[in-house]
Amino acid sequence: MSTRDEKEINAHLTASTRLTGSEIIWATLVGEGVTTVFGYPGGAILPAYDALRKFPIRHILVRHEQGAAHMADGYARASGKVGVAIATSGPGATNLVTGIATAMLDSIPMVCITGQVSSKVLGTDAFQEVDITGITLPVTKHNFLVTCAEDIAPAIRQAMQIALSGRPGPVLVDITKDAQQSSAIFDFEAAKPAPYKPHPMLSVMNTSLHDAAELIRRAKRPVILAGHGILQSGAGEQVRTLAERMQVPVAMTLLGLGAFPASHSLNLGMMGMHGEAWVNDAIQNADLLIACGMRFDDRVIGTPSTYSPNSKKIHIDIDPAEINKNVKADVALVGDLREVLEQLLPLLPGRDGSAWLNTIAASKGAVAVRDIRNLPDNGHLYAAHVMHDLWRITEGKAIIATDVGQHQMWEAQYYHHDYPRTLITSGGLGTMGFALPAAIGAKVACPDKEVWVIAGDGGFQMTAAELSTIAQEKLNVNIAVINNGYLGMVRQWQEFFYDRNYESTPLVSPDFVKLADAHGIPGVAVRQRSDLEGAVNTARGHHGAFLINFLVEKEDSVYPMIPAGKALHEMIRRPGHNPLVERPDDK
Repeated sequence: MSTRDEKEINAHLTASTRLTGSEIIWATLVGEGVTTVFGYPGGAILPAYDALRKFPIRHILVRHEQGAAHMADGYARASGKVGVAIATSGPGATNLVTGIATAMLDSIPMVCITGQVSSKVLGTDAFQEVDITGITLPVTKHNFLVTCAEDIAPAIRQAMQIALSGRPGPVLVDITKDAQQSSAIFDFEAAKPAPYKPHPMLSVMNTSLHDAAELIRRAKRPVILAGHGILQSGAGEQVRTLAERMQVPVAMTLLGLGAFPASHSLNLGMMGMHGEAWVNDAIQNADLLIACGMRFDDRVIGTPSTYSPNSKKIHIDIDPAEINKNVKADVALVGDLREVLEQLLPLLPGRDGSAWLNTIAASKGAVAVRDIRNLPDNGHLYAAHVMHDLWRITEGKAIIATDVGQHQMWEAQYYHHDYPRTLITSGGLGTMGFALPAAIGAKVACPDKEVWVIAGDGGFQMTAAELSTIAQEKLNVNIAVINNGYLGMVRQWQEFFYDRNYESTPLVSPDFVKLADAHGIPGVAVRQRSDLEGAVNTARGHHGAFLINFLVEKEDSVYPMIPAGKALHEMIRRPGHNPLVERPDDK
């Protein structure tokens, strides 16, 4: 874009100017600091695409609108900024819904802009008309239907504010075609929304703070439960101060990984259905749980009636609706986590937690973890090998975008995240097909970071068309397909609970290396651990995308595992005959 064009855009932002609705869309996004959108054109949004050439916004052309939503999601998770997706009406808009729901359940700030049929034919079942605001009402923080040009800028500016404020989440703005084609005075400042007003409950009472501090001071066996809210709030430093000052061990949720360094001596590891045995045991035996930005998801607590039965609970969360929803809180501190902890920490002088930490350490030594470092190479390649070696080779510094399933849990267990925003994964909705497009969004957000896709052979095929997006945009994204020939996690449930009736889980896949090659992306297949490091180093040294098809053991399972409806201590452990020996020195 020329200097003259940039001056014209800046003039639009500082003075009242008459623009078309389509131009207002882009001018408003520029004013909000948006530099990239992910989208797919179509009839009802075509006026906006026609105006795009006038504005300094990079448009990433996806191959399916679900990919656009996941890319915007991955962009937001990696950067902390609002991700923006754009689509046309009808099927274009409905294709966004899975990605919107994924963002909603994981509290990801995202704005989706969709075209809509002209206002004069709304409600007539016009070509490609669908009530997308009605469809997305349950899976957005808010949504807008805009039918006139003068309402476009206020709606988009408010959408950006809503997406980021309080508990983040997705917002949809549906704009009719005639609103895009007509014109209005554009005044960026005049379109500014009213200042965000926190919920009236987001005011922590001094009595509650003192009650929480007293519980922490008196606790003998406390555990911090570290959730995604630490990342969203930017409260990593405050949580670390709390843990170190009071000598409290820290258990991680899946989405909390990276919020507290994995290498820290107080980090116990991941809790929940596939968490470490000693982590769940520590939670069950605790006398105090300090829940920081987590919502007591069912995959974390097992059955509510048996969850940490002898502990008091302090629940710190920005969303009042999460308090007492799944687990009763003895003290609720409703507010931004970082702000709450900054008020709480001065009330905590420090304590000696060595006795409790020594008890957990003894439990850890007795239970042990899967040690794969010293496992003899018996000709089999296990997915755990891939995760562990990838962590070692990248020194834990890469951004990892995972799909959903066994490989997701193995990544959480074996790739030790010391840095925030380095794990991009679908938690609440468990969306297969998430990894590849989310990694594209993460790479666009962080072009200087090393980015890896880790996907199963099932989930990868759901959005494999986005390989074309990688090729067109010339993105340096490395792809690891964990190929076991099954829908692995479903097969594992069939093995454990359905008498090994592997109905509809064996999976015939294309040759992924050839598929990548068809997109101009080189790749290699790996069948033995001895070939793993060389392949990873080749991928890392290649300028551009690279795919590795890891042909891993077909019927391996994720351990430990808590069956649905069971308590945290009722874990299925790895059988003694399994070749992955359990030892405590997993490095």
